[in-house]
Amino acid sequence: MYFNRKCKITFICHGATIYTEENRFSHIENYPPLSELGQEEVERICEFLKRRAVKNDVIYTSPSTRTVQTAKMIAKLYKKDILTLDDLRPRKCGKLNGLTLSQIESKSPELLESWFNNPEYDENLEAESINDFIVHTKKIIDEVVEKNIGNRVIIVTHPEVIQASICAAIGIPSDKIAKIFIKTGSATQISYYEKWSSLVYSDHTPVF
Repeated sequence: MYFNRKCKITFICHGATIYTEENRFSHIENYPPLSELGQEEVERICEFLKRRAVKNDVIYTSPSTRTVQTAKMIAKLYKKDILTLDDLRPRKCGKLNGLTLSQIESKSPELLESWFNNPEYDENLEAESINDFIVHTKKIIDEVVEKNIGNRVIIVTHPEVIQASICAAIGIPSDKIAKIFIKTGSATQISYYEKWSSLVYSDHTPVF
């Protein structure tokens, strides 16, 4: 049926880290952990989920340190275990890895332009292409949906994973992915139906 909802997913972006505050690119998964600000952001997200009575049947997380830390705080609220999606990872950033935004802007602005706006693979950048990243992310999310028909799911992950999921769900062109802003410690919800998907809300950051 056209309006038969298969699954509802609330995507939670992990809390801030020192790299967030430095605007530093990194696809490394075991570092850095949440900063003090990041922990505060996750506490606000937990309060938001509690106040909104956001129900869920399953909690998934990406495998990185910062997402697992975030997921554990949410799981404590629901008194549930978490399941790890090993392949749900940040986009590989090639030559940008380890550099700050200001460093790249001053030395290699053309690489930054390619990272944000070129959907195809750039040999100079040596990063995962936007198109490949969206396809990779969509495959994993589709599998989660099919495993959770009728369920309400929470997925704790990275900003770029949520951007890619939004692009895939509602058909935003891949070269516009940078126009979707996802903050750390934010919530995004997508409902998946038989033949279409609906973005319920995006980048919600609770303030109490």
